[in-house]
Amino acid sequence: MTALVGTGGLVRLILRRDRFLLPAWVIAFAVIPMGFVGATDNLYPEAADRLHYADTTGTNPTFLALYGPLYDTSLGAIIAQRSGFIPVVVGLISALTVVRHTRTEEEAGRRELLGATVTGRGAGLAAALIVTMAANLVLALLLTAGLTAQDLPLAGSLALGLQLAAAGCLFAAVAGVTAQLSEGAGAARGIALAALGAAFAIRMAADVGGKDSGLTWLGWASPFGWTNRMRAFGGERWWTLALVAALIAVLVAAAGALQARRDVGAGILPPKLGPVAASVRLSGPFGLGWRLQSRPMYGWLAGFAALGVIFGALAKGIEDMVEDNPELEEIFTKIGGQSGITDAYFASVMSILGIIVAAYAVSAALRLRTEESGQRAEPLLATATGRLRWASSHLVFALLGPAVALAVSGTAAGLTHGLNAGDVGGELPRVFGAAMAQLPAVWLVAAIALALFGLAPRLTAGGAWAAVGLFGAISMFGPSLDLSEGVMDVSPFTHIPKIGQNFAVMPLVWLAAIAAVLAVLGMVGFRRRDLAMH
Repeated sequence: MTALVGTGGLVRLILRRDRFLLPAWVIAFAVIPMGFVGATDNLYPEAADRLHYADTTGTNPTFLALYGPLYDTSLGAIIAQRSGFIPVVVGLISALTVVRHTRTEEEAGRRELLGATVTGRGAGLAAALIVTMAANLVLALLLTAGLTAQDLPLAGSLALGLQLAAAGCLFAAVAGVTAQLSEGAGAARGIALAALGAAFAIRMAADVGGKDSGLTWLGWASPFGWTNRMRAFGGERWWTLALVAALIAVLVAAAGALQARRDVGAGILPPKLGPVAASVRLSGPFGLGWRLQSRPMYGWLAGFAALGVIFGALAKGIEDMVEDNPELEEIFTKIGGQSGITDAYFASVMSILGIIVAAYAVSAALRLRTEESGQRAEPLLATATGRLRWASSHLVFALLGPAVALAVSGTAAGLTHGLNAGDVGGELPRVFGAAMAQLPAVWLVAAIALALFGLAPRLTAGGAWAAVGLFGAISMFGPSLDLSEGVMDVSPFTHIPKIGQNFAVMPLVWLAAIAAVLAVLGMVGFRRRDLAMH
């Protein structure tokens, strides 16, 4: 029996399990750049308007950091730049998808059961990579068709579609490698996300520094630099695809080789041995929860601190970006209110920060489902430990962890901006408050995950991540797409009081109340249902 026997059957199984989630993110990230066409054409209808954009906004350090360089003054090139953050999100989703269908399956014990059938050793990894990479290629085709239907050049449309697909396929392959390194799905996700974050940070440093700093070469050290240098709508460089394809091939081969060397359920990196005698702190469910949740939390906090520094540093150039461009200023103020443009910037980026923190809150809450489906909760609940007490040992991280994360990032952003502005005492409290205001919306997203865990456990992971994706897409891309107020109100992050405006307490109270109701429903449902429902 060869290592890939049964791959086709596992591909069908993954497609069956992700029949809703997979099409949702593929279609969403194909439609978003299509929506940019009409909105951008309205903002910059004439060649002179687009030239002004290229001379101001297109070369502003803030836009260069978030979206990458602008290679031409055409409508398509502006669309390509404004879509520059989408490959990061597509890479993130692709990595999470591969880890979910590889290491998570092993951790839950389902991979071993499938391996007892006529299924080769490498079939699971191959199936996860095939489905994820095929989804990215479908995304590229949909985006190419949508952009060409709006009279954009075929070559540039295809290059932009492949730019998104290349990032997704590359980080799917990265996740294929990280899934072999550790015994736990959380560690595999953490390593993959660290690689993605490092690649994005390197690309930012290269593009913001520019030629004058001598850091342009750094762009070739980042996969996101490679995809951006395809130059969609700006004199396409098709040969950069060969670099991405070669790296994907190397990573896939490495993942396959590593998987062949390890046992099912084990990792290449040996687990660290603990002390001979367990600490008294591990004697209860909260001690165990701390042991399982603390290390991932430290990694997230380090990332949030770095993100806060980046957001604070980029604030300095925001006023130059919207100078003499009232249309672009209107986009920022739709997110950030009608106060100063720097306040509008912080309101928008703090909304993005809240969405990222919500992703951490969901990952912490989903540990409940992971422990249950891995049949590690049942032995604990067979003791004197009650269900609510066990669940609370993990929920404290989903509730208090986001508060700490927002505080760390808000402090870093406020301190950095305050130092740049020469007014730490005035700016730090304001930016910190804007960050902490996101907490009720984050709690609501975590409560959605808890409600699904208690009432519809099979939908927990898919439903919770779908909520994060939906709210994130609305908050990040809704203003640029000029979505209606009713659609924008679907996201709880659009109800957060904006920095620079009069502070309104009632929206936060309502968000917290809805979160409390959902959390109670989830806990009640968990108490009444059977364990390990699949």
